[in-house]
Amino acid sequence: MSMDIDVDVPISIAPSQGIDNSVTATIFCCDCGAPIDGTTAIDAKCYDCFKLTKDISQGIQREATLHFCRDCDRWLQPPSSWVTAQPESRELLALCLKKLSLNRTRIIDASFIWTEPHSRRIRVKLVVQAAVADDRVMQQALEVVYVVAYQQCPECAKSYTANVWRASVQVRQKVLHKRTFLYLEQLILKHGAHRETINIKEAKDGIDFFFSARNQAEKFVDFLNSVVPVRVKKSQELISQDTHTSKKSYKFTFSVELIPICKDDLVALPIPLAKQIGNISPLAICYRVGTSINVLDTNTLQTADISAPVYWRTPFATLADAQDLVEFIVMDCEPVGPTRGKWILAETQLARATDLGVNDKTYFARTHLGGLLHAGDSVMGYMLTGTNFNSPQFEALEESHTYSSRIPDVVIVKKHYPNRRRNRKRHWKVKRMAKDEGELLPKKTDQERMDREFEQFLQDIEEDEEFRQGVQLYKQPARKKQVDEMSMVTTEDGDDDDAPHVDMNELLEDFDELTMEDQ
Repeated sequence: MSMDIDVDVPISIAPSQGIDNSVTATIFCCDCGAPIDGTTAIDAKCYDCFKLTKDISQGIQREATLHFCRDCDRWLQPPSSWVTAQPESRELLALCLKKLSLNRTRIIDASFIWTEPHSRRIRVKLVVQAAVADDRVMQQALEVVYVVAYQQCPECAKSYTANVWRASVQVRQKVLHKRTFLYLEQLILKHGAHRETINIKEAKDGIDFFFSARNQAEKFVDFLNSVVPVRVKKSQELISQDTHTSKKSYKFTFSVELIPICKDDLVALPIPLAKQIGNISPLAICYRVGTSINVLDTNTLQTADISAPVYWRTPFATLADAQDLVEFIVMDCEPVGPTRGKWILAETQLARATDLGVNDKTYFARTHLGGLLHAGDSVMGYMLTGTNFNSPQFEALEESHTYSSRIPDVVIVKKHYPNRRRNRKRHWKVKRMAKDEGELLPKKTDQERMDREFEQFLQDIEEDEEFRQGVQLYKQPARKKQVDEMSMVTTEDGDDDDAPHVDMNELLEDFDELTMEDQ
């Protein structure tokens, strides 16, 4: 048997020479004289000469207009909708193509041609295709120039017109300071909950937020419920009514009242409520305000949460707030032993800062800051000895056989840094919402009080890491610039004192102030 192996023979793939094509030239082109097939030729011309005389883009306009709203950065999509599209994006390209009338012409390719950003022109290169005969298809490239015209959208037009809102949210807190509102403002900015507002207006004891639709206001109220303890009431007002179709138009108002208790406030709980939430001592301080009020007994490190429904069933006022804090000097501090997280229970001997050099009177107090305090440190606390409080809850506490002997002389709230320089510069800043103050322009004394409250808020951000989690801190740029939408509060840390500072790793870049040199 033969075991021969066939060897592959290389085969040429070059076109064969001398083979007659099926297409036979029967006539000459009437323009260039090239031989062509007369049975398939169009107007007795070759394809190259026919392209020079036929324009398939004849019905497509070379110029068009795009309308752009400079307030909200949106484009008009006829007839009446406004869409968001970034420069040279697919959405903007689709919007440009919809402005053209193609007249049985199909678009094969489309792309942007670069233009100067300030030229207010958008250039688009198109490749179109159309049938010029029964079995002949022709392609052609062209350029379309779009002129960007400025036009204000209805939503932005409403924002500049009075009394066009459909829903408003009135946020109120009946306290003498704005510390909770400052923190709430940072939470709103962090989550962007104010983007759909058409106006933000300062009001007595709070802020009013105005919306163009009811569902936007309801969404904002849900956000407030998720971050702070509130009580919500709703009302509506009939604006107009069509008797033929029974259609009615309403304005909706949501009254949102925050619990009038803030961070570092001293509270005297009703005794039944204190027993209900864990048998905590009725005299406590508020160490955090989240979706509920978190209170702490500084004598035992016991904590409890008071939700908004529980508080409004048995409301109570604060016994003293941050404005009543007194500075004390720690003469001696000895940890007792019990700990709870970052807190260490300690016994301290205190002297009022104003009494140094005047008398030798000292006070005994237990504190939760045993891990931070040493002899010679300064603390801020509430002076209970010799102080009269107009509170029925505190009077019930003094008359109680169980709790009257447990009332301390001093309640320590936080550590104080007296060497901290005033009006010092920090290397970080926070953003503020642009609010319409209207007729409530602050007086000089009110402005000084507001500046002190904001400085205290910035110090709370530095001292409390947990409090800092709800605030977005931005790096301080080298030079200050003016911003339209939001006013910036600039700060910069100094390194010459022992006060706590914000780590640079926690700061964000402020892209609103980036320039071409920064990029």
